[in-house]
Order: sequence, then structure tokens, then C-alpha cells
Amino acid sequence: MHASVSDQTSKGNSTSAPAPTQLQKLVEFLVVASCTLAFAFTSLGVLHSLLQKDAAGKRDFVEYWAAGLQLAHHANPYDAQALLAIEHSAGFPPDIPVMLVRNPPFVLPLLAPLGYLSPLAAELIWCSFLLILLLASVWMLRRLHGRSGSAADLLALFFAPALCCLLTGQVSMLMLAGVTLFLYFHRDKPMLAGAGLALCIVKPHLLLPFALVLLIWIVDRKRYRILLGAGLMLAIAAAIAYLLDPHAWAECAALARESRAETVVLPCLSYMLRQKLAPGAVWLQYLLPALGSLWAVAYYRRHRAEWDWMTHGALLTIVSLTIAPYSWFTDQVMLIPALLSALYATRSRALTAVFALVSAGVQLTIFGGGSRMLHSPWLVWTAPFWLGWYLLATRKERDVLVNLDAVPTPAA
Repeated sequence: MHASVSDQTSKGNSTSAPAPTQLQKLVEFLVVASCTLAFAFTSLGVLHSLLQKDAAGKRDFVEYWAAGLQLAHHANPYDAQALLAIEHSAGFPPDIPVMLVRNPPFVLPLLAPLGYLSPLAAELIWCSFLLILLLASVWMLRRLHGRSGSAADLLALFFAPALCCLLTGQVSMLMLAGVTLFLYFHRDKPMLAGAGLALCIVKPHLLLPFALVLLIWIVDRKRYRILLGAGLMLAIAAAIAYLLDPHAWAECAALARESRAETVVLPCLSYMLRQKLAPGAVWLQYLLPALGSLWAVAYYRRHRAEWDWMTHGALLTIVSLTIAPYSWFTDQVMLIPALLSALYATRSRALTAVFALVSAGVQLTIFGGGSRMLHSPWLVWTAPFWLGWYLLATRKERDVLVNLDAVPTPAA
């Protein structure tokens, strides 16, 4: 099947494309200009943060540094009062509530080294770490698709959620690395694929339907080495977390009970659904993930014979994040593998231009509105938009696959 698709694609590519019109040239210029501005402003924002003495306290990064400092002093990294005092010492604005590390203790080994550094040095290292994850992820995805460097790679690197992760220092970049490592190694090196996928434990709620299908696929294909790789990585992380703080799990559970995360305003569909129907019914935030998981199982059963994580898994990833019980705009960075595959697949300049302009427009709006824009309900449309864009960009590719599946196989 894949050979046939490649043949059809190569035939399509051999057809000479019409020369771009003046309007197309104008649109392409606007796309390049918008993306350049978005990247430039984000770079200036990161540089400004690094140069100012107390700028680290104005970004999400401060919660990771504060937790690391607590670990360095053998104290509770989930203590809200202690974290708030540390964040104020780093220049955290007094009118903003405490920034809490809500991730499970598996993430503590990554945060602990930050506590031995000044806020500025820790921020520089952390930002460099996130940038390396982004660059490495795009490089691996490009190799998976057998591509050389192209404008699509730049659109992925300048993707608004990715730039926001760098701007704020958000840990969501680990989700991108986890999904990418799984895709890169799952065929030939399942242990490494599982070890990479373990990074997604920082925010497992973003991949509920994806995780359910993954478990079914592992059992179905007997790929248990993926589970072994993930289990070993998590066991190592848990052991290190225990050495850093033997009471970390109990402290994390206590924070989850006391902080009432369900009261936080979230720019995601599940939260908005709950607010519209019954604000006090927290279970409503899990209705869409439950329905999505049923769809995911049916989707896997339909495509079980030809299941491919590079194609079918892409749609599954976008749907999982779109209907997640709670998510932030920066979490959408994990969509880069799916969206980059669509950018490679589509031959529509219009769709590519729409992707670039919307991404740059959102980034510039967030930059102009300040970090509080990241918490604005206005961003709720972005995840469904990427889902719709992906479906449009890959519709011809799906039609080819459907037509090929409909052709009867010759008798041996």
C-alpha cells in the first residue's frame, strides 16, 4: 500500500506546478513576514527575560526553579506557601497567585538541578534544554518522513505553542519529545520507544484516548517491550524522586486535594462544556475524554489491519488533546508531529499559508497581551482549529488510502 501511495505521490509531484500569481506572491510574503515577526518578538521576549534581574519570576519557569530550590534544601517541592515566598524573592508579581508544580514526582529529577543555580543561570539552562528538545524533535520527524530541510520545518519550529513554551519555560515541551521519540523508535527499538514515551507522564491527561489505543495495540501486536521500556524509565525516575524527597507522593496528593485545580479557568473545550452545563459538576470535564476514548477504540478496530502510528496516530493525538479534561495553549506543542506530517502531505499553498498566518497571529496576540493571555478563554478555539486544519490538509491522502483499500487483492 505504501509503495502505491508513494508512486501516486511521485506522479503528482512530477506535474509542473503553475507559476504563482501576484496574489500568491503577496500572500507568501505576508506569511514569511508574519512568521518572522512572531519569531523575532518571541526571541526578544526570551532575551529580555534572561537579561533582567527579576524577569525569571515573571514566567512559568519560576515554579520549576522554586521546586528545585526546595529539593536542594530537602524541603517539600509542593508546599504552596514556601513556593510563593521563593517566587516573590525571584521577582514574582505579588498580585498573581502562587505558581505550583502540579506534575507528578516523576518530573522532580529534572527540576532538582535547577535549585543549585541562580534564577538567571537556571533559566538559561532550562530554556536551552527546551530549545534542544524542539530542534531534536523536528529533526527526528524530518528523518522519519525522509525529507530534507524545508519551509515546513520552519513552520513547525515557529509554531505558536512551541514559541510560547520557550517564552514561558513550560514543561509541555517534554510531551513533544515523548511523542516524537515513540514515533521514531517504535518500529525497530521498542524499549527506547517506551523510554521516550515515559516523558509524557508529566501530563498524562492530554493523551487519554491515545494511551487507551496504545495499550490495545501493544497487547494486539504483542509489543510488550514498549511497556518494559516505559516501566524501567518511570521506575528510575521514581527511585530518584524518592531519594530527593521520600514524601513526594504524599505531598503531591495533598496539593491536589488542597489546590482545587478544577476552579482554575482553562482555555479548553472540556472546561467550557462544564461551565456551560453545570459549573459545579467536575465530572463533566471527563465526559469528552470518555466519549473520545470510545471513538478511539472504534477507530482502531476499523483500521486495525493497516494501523500506522505515523498516520492514524497523528489524528488520534490531535483528538486526544482537543478533548483533554484540562489543558493549556502551550500543551499544543505536542501536536507538531501530526501537523508537520500534514504540512509535508498537503500541496495546497492556501492551507500552508493559513497555518502560518494563524500560528503567527496567535503568537503576536499573546505577546502583545502579555502572559495572562495564555490563560484567556479566547484561546479555546485553537485546538479544534488545528484538528479541522489537519483534516483538510490530509483529506486527499486519506482518499488515496481509501481507494487503494477498495481495490481487490489479486488471487495468489
